[in-house]
Amino acid sequence: MNSNNNELIKLANMKMPYGKHTGTVLIDLPETYIAWYQSSGLPSGEIGKLLGLLYEIKLNGLEYLVYPFKEK
Repeated sequence: MNSNNNELIKLANMKMPYGKHTGTVLIDLPETYIAWYQSSGLPSGEIGKLLGLLYEIKLNGLEYLVYPFKEK
């Protein structure tokens, strides 16, 4: 499995560790929240990288690429 798939798996299953939407799976975060982070400045580290990727996915309507990786 390549790193792109690993990132999609994380977006599909990792929960937001802090903030207004603590505990929400990243792919389920509202687009407005992700856009706010993008305009206000992404956090450092892995979560920032994932939120930046999530912004691009949501901006381009590509959420369907992430859903197959969601654990049931």
